[in-house]
Amino acid sequence: MFFPIVFLLYWIFSGELKLRNLVLLISSYIFYGWWDWRFLFLIAISSIVDFYVGKELGKTENIKSRKRLLYISLFVNLGFLVYFKYTNFFIDTFVNSFKLFGKTLELSTLNIILPVGISFYTFQTLSYTIDIYKKQLEPCKDPLAFFSFVSFFPQLVAGPIERASHLLPQFYRTYKFDYNQVKSGFLLMAFGLFK
Repeated sequence: MFFPIVFLLYWIFSGELKLRNLVLLISSYIFYGWWDWRFLFLIAISSIVDFYVGKELGKTENIKSRKRLLYISLFVNLGFLVYFKYTNFFIDTFVNSFKLFGKTLELSTLNIILPVGISFYTFQTLSYTIDIYKKQLEPCKDPLAFFSFVSFFPQLVAGPIERASHLLPQFYRTYKFDYNQVKSGFLLMAFGLFK
């Protein structure tokens, strides 16, 4: 039900770049927040940090400043990933390592729910920042396009991790409806579902 509604809205506003990206952003946030709306804060913070870091990286040539900005992005994004994905693993490993020596620790794992797709959007935003740091990509000037790129629902929870240089420029272009391309796309989807 969700995809056809977004598909129709996308093509209704396809001539208006800002409206089209707004439709994609709102749709992606609804899609991601449907399971647990609280995790929207994670994707929003990650997007804000990397948009800001990318913008600042584009302004400075100072190596120390550039490294500091890169470290901010790495710390925030990898910090979220490590906390949600690996905290319990580290606690279990720590407790089990003491058991090898006959000691028992009374530490229990935390009740942490792993946000869906956190690895995908973490590495996607990091690749954006790293590409700008390496001067292989120009910083995005449009926050709406950038946020839509990070949260793009068709690949948000299942991948693949897209390089910003490949996917982000598609949020800057307007498209015209082409029946043959849409038909080809639906045939590919049907064939993929069949396989």
